Amino acid sequence: MSQELWDQEAATFDDEPDHGLADEHTRAAWRDLLLGVLPPSGRVADLGCGTGTLSRLLVDEGFTVDGVDFSPEMVRRARLKVPESQFVVADAARPPLEVGAYDVVLSRHVLWAMTDPEAAVARWVDLLAPGGTLVLVEGHWMTGAGLRAAEAEAIVRTARSEAVVRQLPEPVFWGKDITDERYLLVSRA
Repeated sequence: MSQELWDQEAATFDDEPDHGLADEHTRAAWRDLLLGVLPPSGRVADLGCGTGTLSRLLVDEGFTVDGVDFSPEMVRRARLKVPESQFVVADAARPPLEVGAYDVVLSRHVLWAMTDPEAAVARWVDLLAPGGTLVLVEGHWMTGAGLRAAEAEAIVRTARSEAVVRQLPEPVFWGKDITDERYLLVSRA
């Protein structure tokens, strides 16, 4: 999708339950899911941050978050939502962030859209401090777009030795029943 299209999508992006996390049960489910795989604190690179919803959630839990999105309108909204964080307009495949400075690299529904996902993951891993955690939320949607978990795992294993997948079929994460594949992938080494 083009930058202009994402700019147009920004106005209604948070309307989806898993994007805006306005429902307290959905927000709590995402909070518990992420806190279950993240270190207790640290610095997070939120790549493809959209309107900053996950950034807000993590800042509220004591993390320091820097966000990257290639849509200026998404970044504008993220800056309003999370004024204490830094957000930059840039390509998530080539984030202009400090190498080796992050405890966590987080990306939700972004890897599938990369033209060279292996190169993107290699750059994302470079952002991590020793012992850092890569956290991806991805899916293979009923439209045919996306990555199956096995594909995402293989991509991550080109840069790291570990990749653990947890399927996310529970409606609480999405605000509805789903029939497609959605999952969390965590790599700590």
